[in-house]
Parts: sequence; structure tokens; C-alpha cells
Amino acid sequence: MSLPNLKSFEVWFVTGSQHLYGPETLKQVDEHSAKIAESFNKAAVIPVQVKFKPVVKSPEEIYNICAEANAAKNCIGIITWMHTFSPAKMWINGLKILQKPLLHLHTQFNRDIPWGTIDMDFMNLNQSAHGDREFGFMMSRMRIERKVVVGHWQDKKVLQQINTWSRAAAGWFDMQNAKFVRFGDNMRQVAVTEGDKVEAQMQFGYSVNTHGVGDLVAVLNKVKEKEVDALVDEYNKAYKLAASLKKNGKNHQSLRDAAKIEIAIRNFLEEGDFKGYTDTFEDLHGLLQLPGIATQRLMADGYGFGGEGDWKTSALVRALKVMGSGLPGGNSFMEDYTYHFEPNNNLVLGSHMLEICPSIANAKPSCEIHPLGIGGKADPVRLVFNSAAGAALNASIVDMGNRFRLLVNEVEAVKPKHDLPKLPVARVLWKPLPDMNTACAAWIYAGGAHHTAYSQNLTAEHMEDFAAMAGIELTLINKNTNLYDFKNQLRWSEVYYK
Repeated sequence: MSLPNLKSFEVWFVTGSQHLYGPETLKQVDEHSAKIAESFNKAAVIPVQVKFKPVVKSPEEIYNICAEANAAKNCIGIITWMHTFSPAKMWINGLKILQKPLLHLHTQFNRDIPWGTIDMDFMNLNQSAHGDREFGFMMSRMRIERKVVVGHWQDKKVLQQINTWSRAAAGWFDMQNAKFVRFGDNMRQVAVTEGDKVEAQMQFGYSVNTHGVGDLVAVLNKVKEKEVDALVDEYNKAYKLAASLKKNGKNHQSLRDAAKIEIAIRNFLEEGDFKGYTDTFEDLHGLLQLPGIATQRLMADGYGFGGEGDWKTSALVRALKVMGSGLPGGNSFMEDYTYHFEPNNNLVLGSHMLEICPSIANAKPSCEIHPLGIGGKADPVRLVFNSAAGAALNASIVDMGNRFRLLVNEVEAVKPKHDLPKLPVARVLWKPLPDMNTACAAWIYAGGAHHTAYSQNLTAEHMEDFAAMAGIELTLINKNTNLYDFKNQLRWSEVYYK
């Protein structure tokens, strides 16, 4: 289950008008719309195909294009624009059935007013300034979630906003009918990794089902030694292999055991058409070690993952990987592990026992073996590395009982000033915004999980667009957050969602 090629996805460009203006005006509307769609389709910053659709001028045409978009296999959303005035009652039945995300582009074909030649013909043709307001009213009246982008269609900021929205739409599209598998249950007595899987399937479109670890072991037992040989050779070429793991080293068999687990999990996921999975160190019956390097490499290939049975984070990691496809930087399962409370230099050390994705590594990872201390199994093999510095975010989806909440904290990853010779795990150091005290308190007030999806290449705007498409609450912690306002936002949300 590799990441999809975003160019296989389509966004349809749909322009509204009406028959009132006559064939000549409508011909110009059609030509202008085609030119804008073609320009978007060729723009390097927009990762999906943008397909021009003929201008819609009646309730029937609008309903038909919305129905067609719903049924189109690769259509992930539509961009709408009212070049002229398009009476919004025409849109009601189409919008009622539309199931794809919608971006409302408030633009006009000409950038500037032609001061010396402007006449009423020009005014009748270029009516977006009030045509889009009519359309916007109807979507507000119908309580339809959408993204509104304002500006000239050639403006770089406009293109970037369309890029962001289309990536969020790709992540949302990929989530529909996705399947995630839990090997075993979640970690016993843990609250936040639990949740209503039926409600999640209704809200997000993906399903989560459990398979006993014995089902995985049955696949493991079918792995051939020559397959293990090939993967071990790949490890040796891709990573800095610890001496004890090399051929004839005392732990070489552990490396082969780890490779066999990776092959088995990959085969299981591919055969079941799963896009992600979870496991837990409390349920490893039949496995010699907790999957470490296996999980890290599978995440790097695009699979979602959540530790201790955390299926919500597994699904979110997969969504972020699709959204960030092709962008520099990576996305990973993450956990706030421990703090550095040095005055004026507060830091969070993010990590997990083993399962941090090498897509966020700042250098070639080393492949090592060390004791784990929990789980009661053999020492697991894992990749060890530091992560790159720079802007990043942590995102968490939590089940609040009456709704799902997407909590996002913008952070600034920093380069470690000290070596960590005795910490044999992949890790990241970051400063949470706006500061440690405010960010951590806000996260706890909001009920944020200890597991997150960490992203180097996505922004809060991607998360905002995704939350709108999913119809869930978004709670943002950033440089502007103060606790008084933040706690009020939580109170207002509680009233809104009840």
C-alpha cells in the first residue's frame, strides 16, 4: 500500500452563470474558466489535476455536475467560482447531494479594472464581486463547510491555498473506505487510545478491525529464508549497521528475526488491503521481538501506525503522509516523552520505544539492537537517528464522547546541543509554541493524547482544511495562544457541539 500519486487525483473547476446574459457572454465565461483551470492544472505548486468543466447555468446542470462529481472515481473535490451572477437557489439541490469537499474561489478573470475602457458590457461579464456573495450566502444558509479563497487567480498566495486544500482533500479521499488493522487490543487500562470505532467509521469513512497476533504469526511462518536474505542485504546497504548485527555477529539472528517480522507484516497488510496498523508490547504471542525496524520502514513507505493499539493515530499518520506526499520532510508517529525545563530553554524530547519514522531523520540512520525493558521479549532491532530542525507540528485526534477533536500544536524543532549516547531510540527535540507552559497546559485542558502524528511538511492550514472536510472540531495551539482565550474556546465548542 504505497502512497498514491497525487496526480492521479482530480479537482473539478466548476463555474456558475445563468442564461440571462446570452450566448456571447456565456462563451466568454466558458473561455475564461477554461483558461483559469488550465493555468491551475499546469501550476507546479498544485499537486493534483485540475479539470475544467463546462459552465453550469441551470438547476439541472448544477445537480448533474454534483452527482457526476460524487460518482467520479478520482474526483477528490470541486472548486467553484461565480464569474457572473448565478442565482443561488439554482444551487440548492446540487449542494444538498454533493459529497466531495468544496473550495469557493472568489476571484475574477481580469486583475485590474480597465479604467479607460470599462463599460456596462464589461461590468455584466465580470460580476464575481457580487456573484460570489450570492453563492456564499446559500452555502452559509445551508451550513455547508467549505474553504473560501480570495484573490486573483494568478496570485501566488491563491495558488498556495489551493495547494493546501487539495492536499487535505487527497488525505480525506484516501481515508474513505480505508482499512486499518489492530494486532491485538490496545494497551490495557489506557483511556485515550480507546474510542468509538463505529462512530469513527461514520465520521471519517475508515474501518478498524482486530486480528489476533496468531493471524500474523501464521503469515510469519510462511516467510522464506531467501526473502529474509534479501531484506537483510537491503538493511546493510541502507543503514549504518551495528557490528553485532552484521553477518557472523552475535546478534545477526535478531536482525533476521526483525526482517522476517517486517516481511510478514507487509504481506499481511498488502493481502488485506490495509493502509495502517497498530500493535502493543502487551500482546506479542508468537513474535520473538516487538516490531521496531519493521514499523519504522513500513511508515516510511506510507503506512499509518499507532502504538499500543492507537488506531486513531494510525489513521491520522496515514492521512498526513498522503497530504505531504512529494514535499520535503516527513511525517511520523510520535509521543511527548520527557521534558527539559532549563530556564529560557524549555524543550520537549519526542520519541517512542522504537517506532519513529525515518522519513524525519536528518542523516543516515544507524541500525542497532538494545534491551527494551518491557514486553518480556527478545531485544528488538530499531533505527536510531535525530530529526531535522525547523517548523513542525503535532496533531492528535481524540474521542470526546459526543465528537472527535483534532488538536494541533505548532512547534519549532531544534538541533540537539548534546549527544545522547545511551538513548537508543529515534528522537526529536522541539520547542512548543507559544511556550512550554502555555502549550502543555492548553494541550492538557483540551484532552490531547500522549500519542501524536508529527509533521515536518504540513501546516495548521492543512489541518484546518482536513478538519472542515471531516466535520470535526479543530483546536489550535500556536504563537498567538493564551490560556484565557483558549479555555473560552473550549467552552464555546462544548456548547456548539451539544
